[in-house]
Amino acid sequence: MKFMPKHINRFLLFQLPSAWISGVRLKSISDNEAVVTAKYRWINQNPFNSMYFGVLAMGAEVSSGILVMKKVQDSGRNISLLVTGTQASFTKKARGRIRFICDEGELIHDKVAQAIQTGEGVVFELTSKAYDEADDLVCTFVFQWSIKVKT
Repeated sequence: MKFMPKHINRFLLFQLPSAWISGVRLKSISDNEAVVTAKYRWINQNPFNSMYFGVLAMGAEVSSGILVMKKVQDSGRNISLLVTGTQASFTKKARGRIRFICDEGELIHDKVAQAIQTGEGVVFELTSKAYDEADDLVCTFVFQWSIKVKT
């Protein structure tokens, strides 16, 4: 898989259609950071005039998950990955365009190397923070990821 926004957004359309329909899109990705956006609109609203928390969770999960997928692919090894837990806190109504940022590529690189070196499963946590157009923190998600080299 090519880790360019247009390729990842096509991947979302076919592999995670509910995220794509809700407006979740990868805007940028580097070795250390992924930025995903979603815009508040009719299809992803809740009854309280803000973005539905499920859409916030999808955007946050994609921002961390795409970094894990990139590091796994970069390793050249066949590694399984799975979300095994999540925590969230919400600090402001999500309106307008929301940016989800996960900037823990170095941690992921270390954990993938650990999984390859030990052959054991490795569990770690990644944080994704979401900001509105005024750069106010809207919510924070912590995802627990599990990775293991396939034999």
